[in-house]
Amino acid sequence: MERLDPVLIYLYQITGYPLADYFMGTLLLAFLSVLIGELTISLVFRVNRKHIETLNDKVDRMNSLSQEALRLGDEKSYRAVNKVGNETFGHLFFNKFGLSAAALWPIFIALGWMQGRFADIYLPLPFLGWGLNYLALFLLYYIIARILFSRVKPILPYFRSVHQILLTYDRRNGEKNPI
Repeated sequence: MERLDPVLIYLYQITGYPLADYFMGTLLLAFLSVLIGELTISLVFRVNRKHIETLNDKVDRMNSLSQEALRLGDEKSYRAVNKVGNETFGHLFFNKFGLSAAALWPIFIALGWMQGRFADIYLPLPFLGWGLNYLALFLLYYIIARILFSRVKPILPYFRSVHQILLTYDRRNGEKNPI
């Protein structure tokens, strides 16, 4: 964390006005977290793409075989093929879940750093009597950053190619991408 501090604190010194810097810095940190998470997902997907495609192909093959066994009335074969298909689907599901979770690790780094810097800061919310701490503000900005990034991702140079790979992959499988 000590090595990150000079870089990250720079995000909080842009305007020279403490409150504005706090809001802007937190927003920039949230965008940085989204960007690093998206880079991680894209790299992990590129590394695991063949494995995920192999699992998808096996699920499709098992589905076809189980449907054929069902059509022929062969319940024993149907159960055996369905068991293998369900196990393969479980592997595929957890691979995609892990892929999606790869985007989250920068959040914990950012929040850990923010805790050391801003743990005692609460911004009062008018009329409610509550205070907004660094965690609530960061998560709010993270959600906004993720939504905005999803809209610009298809036009950014590196992410455009990743987006095209995922679209091709999704069309083949008829599903939404895990990213």
